Amino acid sequence: VQLVESGGGLVQPGGSLRLSCAASGFTFSAYYMTWVRQAPGKGLETVCSITSDSKYARYAESVKCQYTISRDNTKNMLYLQMNSLKSEDTARYYCGSIHEIPGATYSGGYYLKGQGTQVTVSS
Repeated sequence: VQLVESGGGLVQPGGSLRLSCAASGFTFSAYYMTWVRQAPGKGLETVCSITSDSKYARYAESVKCQYTISRDNTKNMLYLQMNSLKSEDTARYYCGSIHEIPGATYSGGYYLKGQGTQVTVSS
């Protein structure tokens, strides 16, 4: 099982980033998937989630109208488009699921596997 996050980096306030998560080793297309983040010194925070068929998405109040989650089941990819970034968005971002992914680590209510990708918003 692998969940490999990428796309993070240093961006100025107001900028945009697109995060990607490459999944393998499990039936990605069957899973409800989530992006979570962890800011320095804080716990995991749910950012947004998407159903297996992309029909529904949920967003934390703090990122509504700012982030867009999407997926491509033909490529086993999960995405997070982040716009109008603020310093409060600085965190390490992980992809995972609330449903058990064999081989993944259970942490803070989610099954995660990757190292995450760091997003730093600073001028």
